[in-house]
Amino acid sequence: MNLGFGEIMLIVFVALLLFGPKKLPELGKAAGKTLREFKNATKGLMDDDDAKSDKQIK
Repeated sequence: MNLGFGEIMLIVFVALLLFGPKKLPELGKAAGKTLREFKNATKGLMDDDDAKSDKQIK
């Protein structure tokens, strides 16, 4: 599923129409924060799994 420049511009245009220019930066900031928290949580889970694997080996 590759998105080209045209498809991305269409998505941005529709989002701009739906939410307006004032809400769009707030939505982007919230989406970025959510993705960052998700990334940190999954990294923590991966670290926990690695620690359990190390204990089982020893």
